[in-house]
Amino acid sequence: MILIFLFTLGLSVGSFLNVLIDRLPQGQSITGRSHCDHCRRRLSWFDLIPVVSFFILNGQCRYCKKKISWQYPLVEMLTGLTFILIFNLQFSRLPKPMIIGGQAIFNEFSINWLFNNWNLIVNWILKIGILSCLIVIFFSDLKYHIIPDSIQVAFFIFTFIYHYFIGIFEYSKFYILNSTFLLSGLLIMFPILFLYLITRGRGMGFGDVKLAFNIGFLLGWQGGFLALYFAFISGALVGLILIFLRKTKLKSKIAFGPFLVIGILIMLFWQREILDIVAKIYRL
Repeated sequence: MILIFLFTLGLSVGSFLNVLIDRLPQGQSITGRSHCDHCRRRLSWFDLIPVVSFFILNGQCRYCKKKISWQYPLVEMLTGLTFILIFNLQFSRLPKPMIIGGQAIFNEFSINWLFNNWNLIVNWILKIGILSCLIVIFFSDLKYHIIPDSIQVAFFIFTFIYHYFIGIFEYSKFYILNSTFLLSGLLIMFPILFLYLITRGRGMGFGDVKLAFNIGFLLGWQGGFLALYFAFISGALVGLILIFLRKTKLKSKIAFGPFLVIGILIMLFWQREILDIVAKIYRL
C-alpha cells in the first residue's frame, strides 16, 4: 500500500512539476488555473487528473481536439517512479512487518526503529526535492533552452540542507562550514564558464554555468568532474546520432542542461562504485 500511495503522490507532484516546466521559462506565474496550450481554454479538474486524463482524452484537448504533448504524462510517471525508487533505496533495510491474518503488522521494535531513525525520512524528502529540481531542469532546458534561476536556487537550497543534515547525523553540526563544497562548486563551474566566455554564449548558456556550480556543490570536485565527463560524452553521442539521422546540423544548438542532469544522476547513484573503478585504473 505504501508504494501505491507514494506513486500516486509522485504523480501529483509531477503534475506540479509540469506547471513549473512550462511557466517558469516563460516568466509566467505558477499560480492560477491550467489551460490548453492551443485554444487557451481553462481546464476543469477532471481534465487534470495525472496520467489518467491524458489517456481518457486520447491525448487530445477536450475542447479544441489538438494533440497534448507526451511531456505531461511522462513527467508525471517519471516523478511517481522516482518517489518509489528513492523510497526503496532509502528504506531497503527497514525491519519487516509480521504477517498476522493476512495483514502486515509492525511490531514494537519496527515502530521504535522508525521513530529513532526519522532522519531517513528527512533524507528521503531532500533527495526527492533534489531530483524534482533535476526533472524540471531537464525538461525546461530541452523544451525552451532555458534553465530557470528559481529552480537553480531551489536546487542549491535542497543541496545545502541535505549536506547540513548529513553533517549533523554523520559528522558534526559544523560539517557544512568546514567542508569544501563551495570550493568544489567553483572548480566545476570554471571549465563551463570558460566555454561560455570563449564561445560568447553560443556553445554554452549561462544557465549551464550556474548548474555546473550546483553540480560541484552537490557532488564534490571528484564527483563533479566525472559528472561533467559523462555529460560531454552523452552529449557528443546524442549529437552525432542526430547529425547521422539528419535531425540536426553540425552548427545547430543543442541544449546541454539535460546531459548535465544525466551526468548528475549517474554520479548521484553510482558515485562510490565509479570512484572505486577510477582509483583502480590509476593504481595500475
